[in-house]
Amino acid sequence: MSLVNYESAIILTPVLSEAQMQEAVKTYRQLIVEQGGKIVNETNWGLTKLAYPIKKKSTGFYHFFEFQANSEFIAHLETMYRRDERILRFLNTKLDKHAVVFNERKKKGEIAPAAKIVKEDAKV
Repeated sequence: MSLVNYESAIILTPVLSEAQMQEAVKTYRQLIVEQGGKIVNETNWGLTKLAYPIKKKSTGFYHFFEFQANSEFIAHLETMYRRDERILRFLNTKLDKHAVVFNERKKKGEIAPAAKIVKEDAKV
């Protein structure tokens, strides 16, 4: 079976220490690789204010994985996310060929990251 491109965004609870947050991320990184997946890119936004409270928390640790995996693996990954009390929210997205090209251009610096655009708009 061929590998499909995915992006997974997770928000971890802010009550974790930096080390605990890194351990949680490491767990999911290893899970992806152990199940035959390949990590393409990772982005850590760190502790960021949430748009709205989730479980009475106003901040959370944002982490993004871009990876390739079998389509059957996503159901297993989502089950693991739901069982983990450290995860406030998650979103898995299947990337089409255009999204993969967009992410490549963003990594090369041809496209400004969304967080940077929002901050620049706030200055105006």
